[in-house]
Amino acid sequence: MKALVYTQPNEIQFLERVYPELIPDEVVLKIESVGICGSDMHAFHGHDPRRNPGLVMGHEFAGTVVESLAPAFPVGKRVTGNPLITCGYCEYCLQGRNNLCANRTMVGMTRPGAFAEFMSIPASSLISLPLGMDIDAAALTEPAATAVHAINLSLKALQRPIQEGRVLIIGGGAIGMLAALLLKHDGVMHVDLAEVNTLRRASITKHVGCNTFNPLEEPAQENNYHFVMDCVGSAATRKLALASVKPGGVVMHVGLQDWASEIDMRKLTLAEITLLGTYTYSTVDLQATVQFLHDGVFGDLTWVEKRGLQDGPKAFADLHAGKTASAKVLLKPFL
Repeated sequence: MKALVYTQPNEIQFLERVYPELIPDEVVLKIESVGICGSDMHAFHGHDPRRNPGLVMGHEFAGTVVESLAPAFPVGKRVTGNPLITCGYCEYCLQGRNNLCANRTMVGMTRPGAFAEFMSIPASSLISLPLGMDIDAAALTEPAATAVHAINLSLKALQRPIQEGRVLIIGGGAIGMLAALLLKHDGVMHVDLAEVNTLRRASITKHVGCNTFNPLEEPAQENNYHFVMDCVGSAATRKLALASVKPGGVVMHVGLQDWASEIDMRKLTLAEITLLGTYTYSTVDLQATVQFLHDGVFGDLTWVEKRGLQDGPKAFADLHAGKTASAKVLLKPFL
């Protein structure tokens, strides 16, 4: 089979790879659509020690079961899935917080991922798709569920309904854009989005209808937002998030571009800021998000770009160079 292989920093090649072995309690999927994630780009740049050269990455997938040793998922079943492979018995799994599983592994990190024509995965990770659901919409489940999970956590910390407040989203990638779409759908009127890429700002203005600005040219107003969502996670965006949130407000930290930096602990303390972190999603979040996508909660998704899997090396290069307006590029192995 054909697959995209991360061969060295800043290099992805379209190569031949061995067809996946079918083992008990797993299935083999025909991958029909798979998204390029920001974490894939981070690894592509050589910045993720967990993803090493020789790896087939990709964890935002949708496809069809073509081989199965799991009765609940017969051949022909259309699915997406949780790329986090969890144990099911640790304290977090038993609490329903399996995104924090103490023994988790991950598709596209510790085992071959979905940048391939076929991929094996435990059946316990799979989520069935509604009848007639668009396969490309289904491939957005993972990033959309990240936004759903982050916003749901944030709502518990806000003192007033989010619809009453002003919201700032930092970063116009897929998670930031999907979060903005979800908030707008839920009736939040005042959503600003900070994004440095001119092409993406234009796409977000068109498809989301929120105010966008370049924070390098137009700094966000300090103490102005009840809720700030940092979908980048750099030292600069953490500083921006803490400066722009109102006293008593909530900052949700989603991105992990930089793994450490100083933040304004004085403001955090004196202004009683709630600083939250979030990691991915639970399986329940994924299931809810599949239905949201099928029901059109995130809009018509016409902003999503689709390319053949063989065009993957150029897609990575274009994303690296900021040449694509779309916040999400989907690769189609059988396009």
